[in-house]
Amino acid sequence: MQTEHARPEERRGRIAVGSQIRRWRTSRGRTLSQVATSSGLNVGYLSQIENDKASPSLAVLGLIADALDVPPAWFLMGDVPAPLVVRAPERPGTDGPLGRIEYVDGRGSRDVAIIEGVAKPGGRVGMHAHPGDEHHVVLRGRFRMTQGEHTVELGPGDYLRWDGSVPHDAEVIGDEEAALLIVRIRPRD
Repeated sequence: MQTEHARPEERRGRIAVGSQIRRWRTSRGRTLSQVATSSGLNVGYLSQIENDKASPSLAVLGLIADALDVPPAWFLMGDVPAPLVVRAPERPGTDGPLGRIEYVDGRGSRDVAIIEGVAKPGGRVGMHAHPGDEHHVVLRGRFRMTQGEHTVELGPGDYLRWDGSVPHDAEVIGDEEAALLIVRIRPRD
């Protein structure tokens, strides 16, 4: 049931865009008067839009977006969730045969895992497999990476990608500690 006390975005099924327009206008350091001049719209009408007392057409949203140099779709975004932050000392991790494995992403994603492996000289994972592609970047030290009949040696800055479902192994070569950043893409269900 509609009442005159309904919030503006609930009236007649309108989508409230005013707060997003105001946010982008102020973040760009623009006044209503400047946006009015750039868009050819009336200051009063712009104020009504920002206060969700007027519902702009798509054409009007386009004019405002052009005046603010943003895509019109940005005005249609609702509340955006805060980004996930994982502080380095709070990373979940384990000690294994290669060395220390830490989940840089905090295991917070359903489709990707970002892992940092730090290994002592001679550290080795052992042959293993799992679903999904893996992308590796050597951060420091040297690694010997083996999959099937393929063996490559990698040093700082080198990159390797392989299908994780094919058995593979990684070992540290040389006499210094080594670190590897791994991005594992998990298959979708």
